[in-house]
Amino acid sequence: MFARPALTGDVKVEIWSDVVCPWCYIGKRRFEDALARFEHRDEVEVVWRSFELDPSAPRDGSSLDLTAHLARKYGVSLEQAEAMHARVTQVAADEGLEYRLDLARRGSSFDAHRLVHAAAGAGLQDAMKERLLRAYFTEGVLLSDHDELRRLAAEVGVDASFLDDPTEPYADAVRADVEEARALEVSGVPFFAVDRRFGIAGAQDADTVLLVLQRAWAARDAA
Repeated sequence: MFARPALTGDVKVEIWSDVVCPWCYIGKRRFEDALARFEHRDEVEVVWRSFELDPSAPRDGSSLDLTAHLARKYGVSLEQAEAMHARVTQVAADEGLEYRLDLARRGSSFDAHRLVHAAAGAGLQDAMKERLLRAYFTEGVLLSDHDELRRLAAEVGVDASFLDDPTEPYADAVRADVEEARALEVSGVPFFAVDRRFGIAGAQDADTVLLVLQRAWAARDAA
């Protein structure tokens, strides 16, 4: 899957995820737990990459609630979809996250990803990602709404004036991330690429993530 790049500078962790993916928020918390325990955490560069779980989601939002959408997507009953939501909500709670999937509103995440790319230039990518995740999973914010995105960006300190530009700044960066995920055969998120040598698929537990970080560091020493 990965080429073998020269190892210089910080350990680089690229994380493909979607701001409307419940396991991505859980994976973020578990990664943060692992990173806090990693001896060389100050020498780790984290880069958030875009991934769209639902590219067909409308940019103006949907009248279909999340449970009904989940039932339709997986061909299950509403009761089964509700049970799936209950399970992931409990896992999130175990990580200190409050999920209100009854409030979540389906809509395109494309412009939210543009915002995360814009935040990178100001060194605020992680803060922007966190704010978007909390807005969606806890506050029921429609992340395809430009007014809401501008409000969230202002809270973080990111200039979101570009959102209404018809040339769609940062759109190419989002599409490039999606294409690169396809080239790397990433079919689900979260996906963590560590120095493009080690991969972590899914929201693995913090101990597993920490082990991979340690292996990546040891590989640098051995190089």
